Amino acid sequence: MSDITKDQVLDRLRTVTGPDGTGDIVSLGLVSDIVISGNKVMFSVTVPAEAASTLEPLRVAAERATRDLPGVEGAMVVLTAEKKGGGAPSGAQQPAAPAGAQHAPPRQQADQPRGRGKAGIPGVGAIIAVASGKGGVGKSTTAVNLALGLKLNGLRVGILDADIYGPSLPRLLNLKDAKPEIVSGRTLRPLDAHGAKVMSIGFLVEEETPMIWRGPMVISALNQMMREVEWGELDIMVVDMPPGTGDAQLTMAQQVPLAGSVIVSTPQDLALIDARRGIAMFERVDVPVLGIVENMSYFLCPHCGGRTDVFAHGGARHEAERLGVPFLGEVPLELKIRETSDAGAPIVASDPGSPFAEVYREIAARVWDGVQRGQGESGRAPPKIVIE
Repeated sequence: MSDITKDQVLDRLRTVTGPDGTGDIVSLGLVSDIVISGNKVMFSVTVPAEAASTLEPLRVAAERATRDLPGVEGAMVVLTAEKKGGGAPSGAQQPAAPAGAQHAPPRQQADQPRGRGKAGIPGVGAIIAVASGKGGVGKSTTAVNLALGLKLNGLRVGILDADIYGPSLPRLLNLKDAKPEIVSGRTLRPLDAHGAKVMSIGFLVEEETPMIWRGPMVISALNQMMREVEWGELDIMVVDMPPGTGDAQLTMAQQVPLAGSVIVSTPQDLALIDARRGIAMFERVDVPVLGIVENMSYFLCPHCGGRTDVFAHGGARHEAERLGVPFLGEVPLELKIRETSDAGAPIVASDPGSPFAEVYREIAARVWDGVQRGQGESGRAPPKIVIE
């Protein structure tokens, strides 16, 4: 456990002058959301919305002061804009970029290809979001097995855990005790899991530490995990999105030129209502929906072989047909998928020859086919997938 305390951090930050040149950022009440995990410190500094774009030196000074504190090995400091009367936080859509980070490119126009030049992260060919309208439908398990299916199909893959409030990847990939290495300055080296590069806020905070952050800070943290990580050359990055359709999801979709989205739902009507909201959100921000996955589609009794449609069956396929989006496949409610996920050895990696791993590989092939179609005008032929 770290011996660093919030009081120590606050004492050090009292040496940082406020944005108007008087007082200090602590006395002015601008420091909030302090999270201490091991030897790393994260917090936000609230600044006037109209001045946010000019106050990067203030953020740098706060970070430098924190790093100088004995025992601190890393600091994540973000600027958040104060709320204007009667409106949403003005920084919610365009938070100040961290030092060294590239500004997110503007949202793509309809006539622009979604190719390598538009990926927004150097070296990353395409970024796709795995999302759900609600929690509890197996989105993270699907995202991880989809990513590993893409890897097994011959692609260079990265996985970003964007679910800041409930990061699952450290446990799903048996990396909960691992920490990313600082390469240089603020740049981190992603961890490796079964040949895929992985980054999650769960690597930087303790498993039981609550992330009580406002929307702008969440988006800034996501920007840092995308643009201040040494991802290298990837064909595709799979982003495990937070559940729902709130500010974090919308801003992520607007700031990052996504090549497409995959919607995960269970078959019953209640889940499909939320899945429709997710599809509508992505369509509204001009992100193509690559398709719907019906998770927990059916259950086969391991003893008698009888089939039970626990959550009904076929609802996602019907919804895909109704909305005119691809149906990517059915994943059964299977004990082995749950056991391997809990053990940190997803079934695509631990049992690639199983029929359940084959389901994910087929879904991965359909997803990549959709990405290829969207990149058809990029001028560079993407790698082909061959499933033996």
